[in-house]
Amino acid sequence: MNRRRFLGIAGMAVAAWPLVTRAQQTHVPIVGILLVGNREPFSSVFREGLRELGYVEQQNILLEVRSSEGRPNLLSELASDLVRLGVDVIVASETPAVQAAKQATSDIPIVMAPSGDPVGTGLIASLARPGGNITGLSAATAELAGKSLELVREILPSAHRVAALADPMNPFTKPFMEQVQMGGQTLGFDIRPVMVRGAEDYGAAFSSMVTERIDAVIVQPTLPRKGVIDLTLKHRLPSVSGNRAFAETGGLISYSATVADRYRNAAIYVDKILKGTKPADLPVQQPTKFELVINLKTAKVLGLTVPSSLLARADEVIE
Repeated sequence: MNRRRFLGIAGMAVAAWPLVTRAQQTHVPIVGILLVGNREPFSSVFREGLRELGYVEQQNILLEVRSSEGRPNLLSELASDLVRLGVDVIVASETPAVQAAKQATSDIPIVMAPSGDPVGTGLIASLARPGGNITGLSAATAELAGKSLELVREILPSAHRVAALADPMNPFTKPFMEQVQMGGQTLGFDIRPVMVRGAEDYGAAFSSMVTERIDAVIVQPTLPRKGVIDLTLKHRLPSVSGNRAFAETGGLISYSATVADRYRNAAIYVDKILKGTKPADLPVQQPTKFELVINLKTAKVLGLTVPSSLLARADEVIE
């Protein structure tokens, strides 16, 4: 190669180098968000967490939000859609969404925000060393099922039969039911599993509860709320769930990990991953703060008197 040609090639390389650098610098990461139901309060709290970390939407981060709107059968296609978009991270809230994201990709990092029992459902190897492409937050919701039964005993001392309403297609159902059964044995409840695959099963499910003279129902947190709550009120069944929104929208009681902490902390995981940390190296975080919400309006509809000791412990009482 002669000297003139070499200098020309070298010059072109030097001229192109700033363009390549600028292109790399202007890459705006895309975060896919996969939800089972309502977009709020997740979206607003998660966005707040990103802002606290210096992210400004449409400037240095882009969000692609997908929700199955309470139809879990759509999650698989929604997850695949995010993969096709080439998102940098997928944030999946609730176990069915995390499961769908895992089935859609083994390469793109996935942040659980949160998942009910990620070890028990096989999503991760362990909390300390999740392995693979999944990390994030555990809601410890299965473990809270026992606490839900304690609340039933406190508000209904004479209760004997308790239904556990769950979706058999949800991978979280197995650890959820195990914890309910264990809690039932400890507290002397006769636990009756009631499975519903969709809203079309609700009517028959609640009719069976009436026939079996069920005293109260523990509701799996991921079930669509409105149809379930309407039927608990119609049949005058006290209900408890591990989802704050359950009590806020008409259920009797909810006991769950603090929502704001879970959703905001998901942004911290996204930030670490975007800065180069591998999901397998990020331990899964368990909740440390919990909140008890009691809906007194619902208690009055059901003709229940909530003990003053329980009201005193509540983080929020809806009147």
